[in-house]
Amino acid sequence: MDVLTNRRRTNRRGEDRRFLQRNRELEVARHMSLALFQHIKVDELVEKALTTALEVIGAEAGSVLLADPQSKALVFRHAIGEKAKLLQGTSFPWDQGLAGSVFKSGEPEIIRDARQDSRHFVEIDHTIGYETRDMIVLPLKRWEGEPIGVLEVINKREGRLDQDDLSILTIISAMAAVAIEQARLFEEAKLAEVVHRLGDIGHDVKNLLTPVKMGSGLLLNTLGDLFSAWPGISADQVEESHRVCKEVIEMMTDTGRRIEDRMREIADCVKGLSSPPQFEPCRVGDVVESVRKGLGFVAEQKGITLRLEGLDALPTIVADERRLYNLFFNLINNAIPEVKRGGSITVSGRMAPTNEAILIAVADTGKGMPPEIRESLFTARTISRKAGGTGLGTKIVKDVVDAHGGQISVESVQGKGTTFRIALPCQPAGLAMT
Repeated sequence: MDVLTNRRRTNRRGEDRRFLQRNRELEVARHMSLALFQHIKVDELVEKALTTALEVIGAEAGSVLLADPQSKALVFRHAIGEKAKLLQGTSFPWDQGLAGSVFKSGEPEIIRDARQDSRHFVEIDHTIGYETRDMIVLPLKRWEGEPIGVLEVINKREGRLDQDDLSILTIISAMAAVAIEQARLFEEAKLAEVVHRLGDIGHDVKNLLTPVKMGSGLLLNTLGDLFSAWPGISADQVEESHRVCKEVIEMMTDTGRRIEDRMREIADCVKGLSSPPQFEPCRVGDVVESVRKGLGFVAEQKGITLRLEGLDALPTIVADERRLYNLFFNLINNAIPEVKRGGSITVSGRMAPTNEAILIAVADTGKGMPPEIRESLFTARTISRKAGGTGLGTKIVKDVVDAHGGQISVESVQGKGTTFRIALPCQPAGLAMT
C-alpha cells in the first residue's frame, strides 16, 4: 500500500510539475505577444526579448547576437548583466565559439559547465572580468528557417539551467526572431519609402529649376539690351523691360519658394516623416496660372503657345494647392518637349454634369504616344521615351490625383497630340467643409 501511495504521489508531483511548466510557457507566450509586437525598432525588440528571458529564467546575464552577412560575424546587439554591456558592439567570426556553433547548426544547446567546453571563449570572460558557469544558447531563425543570430542566457541564479528552461527560451527565441524579422522588413520598407519620396522630390526640383534658369537668362538679356540702348531708349522700351523683369523676378521668387518647400520635404522624409495632404479652399485657375507664369518663359523660347480656357469659371474646391501645382507643372513641362514650334498646349476646365467635380483637360499638339507608352502610363511599368527619363512625372501626377480621390485618363494619337483628362471632386470624400 505504501509503495502504491508513494507511486501515486510521485505521479501527481510529476503531473503538477508539467502543469506548472505548461502554465509557465503559456504565460511567457502571452507576455511576449503583448510586449514584442508593441515595438517596431529592432533594438527595442532585442532588449525586450532579452529582458523577458532573464526575468522568466532567473538568470544573471544574457546577450543577443545578430549575424552580419557582410563580415560573416556575430555582433553583440544587446547584452544585460554585470559588466555585460561592455560586450555591446563586439563581434567575432560566426563559425567560432559556442554561439558560432549553435548559429551554424541551428540547434539549441544546454551547456552545464562552460569552463569545461573547449568552444567557450574564455577570453571574453577575462576581458570583462566575469565567470560563465552554465548557459543556454539558442538560434534565432527567420521564417524560412535561416538563422539571423543567437540568444544566450548565462548563469542561473538558483540551481542550473535545464530542459524546462530551454523549453521556455525556445518560445522566447522563436517569437523574438519573428518580431525582429518583422521589424527589419518594416525598416527596409521605410527606407524604400524614403528613396521613393526622394526620387519624386528630386524630379520636381530638377523641373522647377528649368524656368529659373530660363528666366535668369531672359532677365540678363533684357537688362543687357536695356543698358546697351542707353541713353537713347524710349519710355515704351523702359516700360516693357520693366514689365518683363518684374514677371521674371516674380516667377523666380515663387519657384524658389516651391523649391524650398520640396527641400523641406527631403528633410522630413529623412527624419521618417511624411506630410499628409493639406486640404484647403483652392482655385484651380489660380494654380494653373501660377504654373503658366513659371513655364511660360520656357514655352515662349520654344515658340509654343500656352492657353488657359474656362478655368476662371470653375468654383473653389477643397484641395492641396502645392500638390495640384506639381500635377499641372509635370503635365505641362512633360508636354513642352513634345510640341513643335508653332504648336500649343491648352489647359481647359468645366464642371461635371453632377456639379460634384471639375473636369480638367491638358491637351497638346505634340507628337502623340505609341500605344505601348500610353498603356504603361500610371502603372508600375511606366516607360519614358525622354533620354534619361524615369517616368516619375506621370507617377507624381497619378499620386496627386489619387490623393484627391480623383480620376485621370489619357488619349493620344501619334502625329496629332495627347490629351490628359482629370476629374477632381469639389471636396474629397470624408472631409467636412469648414
